[in-house]
Amino acid sequence: MLETLFPMHDVLIKVGDYQLTLGQVLTAPLGVLVAYFFLRALSYFLLRLFEKRGVNADALQVVRRVLHILVIFSVFLVGLRLLAIPLTAFAFVSGAIAIGLGFGAQNIINNFISGWIVIWERPIRINDFIEVSGVQGTVLEINTRSTRLRRPDGVHLIIPNSKLLEENVINWTLVDRLLRCIVRVGVAYDSSVDQVEQVIRDIVDRHVEILKTPAPEVIFEDFGDSALVFDVYFWVDLGGEISARVIRSDVRKEIYDRFNAEGIKIPFPQRDIHLIDGLKAVSDEA
Repeated sequence: MLETLFPMHDVLIKVGDYQLTLGQVLTAPLGVLVAYFFLRALSYFLLRLFEKRGVNADALQVVRRVLHILVIFSVFLVGLRLLAIPLTAFAFVSGAIAIGLGFGAQNIINNFISGWIVIWERPIRINDFIEVSGVQGTVLEINTRSTRLRRPDGVHLIIPNSKLLEENVINWTLVDRLLRCIVRVGVAYDSSVDQVEQVIRDIVDRHVEILKTPAPEVIFEDFGDSALVFDVYFWVDLGGEISARVIRSDVRKEIYDRFNAEGIKIPFPQRDIHLIDGLKAVSDEA
């Protein structure tokens, strides 16, 4: 009955030796959907298997992209097979597409190739803290066209991959996650240099988030206009729970409190103004 209502072998389109039947039109979408969901499930299973074996996020990103491309290409081949369309039929179309891409999609191709270079060479990895074009952020995703960053203020940025190769990129965590911080403070000229140095050193040694190796350093940096300038250098781990900015803030607050307790003054800029007697006389006559 179904064959009588819908003759599957009826030819709908005939071009030369190629024939497209009703059966092919009805079965091709179903076959493509089955192939797509089967391959997606297979790729998901493989990704879960890699995650259980402890594969790092960068390798998983590469595997995910490769599997995504393989799924699309395989589904495309299945569709052609079900429709009995030979690949040679796309020779002219592929040539026209190539010309169009060459003239109209140079930027897209550039970002696409740059994305694969970044993925394979790995100058930037997922969870790295980088700075590009004056913008700092943590790498969340490295896609084939763009890379997604999350700034410290929570804003997400999409950066074209070509920028990661064409511009100077600072990767703060390329080798390790250690960062050297500096806090500068000025004290009054009548302060004891040894006492100031000892108080600052005691503060950084007591902070739990400041690394003991490399050891912190307190430097008597300069004779300022109105203060003796001290710099304290210390190292922190960017992978810790507290950011470097918060740690520097903690050190400054502790320095302020300890200096007040120890009687060490933090002076403000001072300027001496000398009035000339001649100007004062002119002012009196006016």
